[in-house]
Amino acid sequence: MPVKKYILNPIAELAEAGKLTGLMLIIATAFSLLLSNSDYGASYIKLWENEIGFSFLHKSILHWINDGLMPLFFLLVGIEIKREFTKGELSDLRQAVLPVGAAIGGILVPAAIFVMFNFRNTENMSGWAIPTATDIAFSLGVLSLLGNRVPFALKVFLVALAIIDDLGAIVIIAVFYSHDMNMMMMILALAVFMVLLIFSRFRVKSSLLYIGGGGLLWFFILKSGIHPTIAGVLVALIVPRELAEEMEHSLTRPVSYFILPLFALANTAIPLSFQLGEGLFSALSIGIIAGLFLGKPLGVIGMSMILKRLKLAELPAGVSWKHIIGVGFIAGIGFTMSIFIASLSFEESGPASVAKLAIIIGSLVAAITGTIIIRLCPKEKL
Repeated sequence: MPVKKYILNPIAELAEAGKLTGLMLIIATAFSLLLSNSDYGASYIKLWENEIGFSFLHKSILHWINDGLMPLFFLLVGIEIKREFTKGELSDLRQAVLPVGAAIGGILVPAAIFVMFNFRNTENMSGWAIPTATDIAFSLGVLSLLGNRVPFALKVFLVALAIIDDLGAIVIIAVFYSHDMNMMMMILALAVFMVLLIFSRFRVKSSLLYIGGGGLLWFFILKSGIHPTIAGVLVALIVPRELAEEMEHSLTRPVSYFILPLFALANTAIPLSFQLGEGLFSALSIGIIAGLFLGKPLGVIGMSMILKRLKLAELPAGVSWKHIIGVGFIAGIGFTMSIFIASLSFEESGPASVAKLAIIIGSLVAAITGTIIIRLCPKEKL
């Protein structure tokens, strides 16, 4: 049938190749920007500001997405981190040295570049972590578009690098973006976590117990002042391996094809204006764009070269320095995680909008540059 041949089959192929999530994020962002600046812009932006919930938990739709749905994304990220450290690329210390070092460089250098542009402005400094992130789904989607110009080992390297990058982002969010601590709620959260840990220790495999306990953990962490996305990571780290695999299988599609596009729609509702255009030339914007476009590749490439020079690591088989340079730029696709950190960094809409627009620009330029560099690499022999 034509519908299956021309619509369903291509979509299935895009999903299997890992390209569909990135494509949906691009479409959601473009749609949100266009609608925000149309005649319906005010109503569209107001939609995300409407508050819903209960007397004890009342939030805007935007906050429900960021605080309620995004923990599921972080649960999935946590499961991926756990798998990589137990039986993946990061389980072998010799293989892990290069991507771990590259990821650390890709966190430190963009942060340093941002600080260099913004150290005189204390308000902007809360956004120092914005350019440190890498969007794993987006970056892998870009690599997959390049076909056999990308050695398999390069994809593995990027996955491992992005996993460590995500781990760094989780630590940064937990340490630097928590506020107004409520000790009673922290104690209750710790109690729930210890109960779940006991379940895991005794190999209890009831998914309902972990889902229910995870929900309680999320609520207490939310009320404690720690960002609730940390609840997703904590559940991922303690859930038994068999259940973790089931959760990953159940969560991958809803997160990739619903939660992340919805996040992009809600968080890129940015009304463009002359003032916002001026903001793109501000230290905040330049720090983010330079951090993603220059800081990421400098950190990734520089640390890789240092480790190679010290003979602590070798390039993966079939991977050249040109590949590493290309992946360094592709790692500058911050998008989802960067936008998430931007939403935590700025309460006022003005700086947040400037930061988000800068993230989109920086990520786009980094993606294009990385794609061009890798396209210049010779095709992998099959």
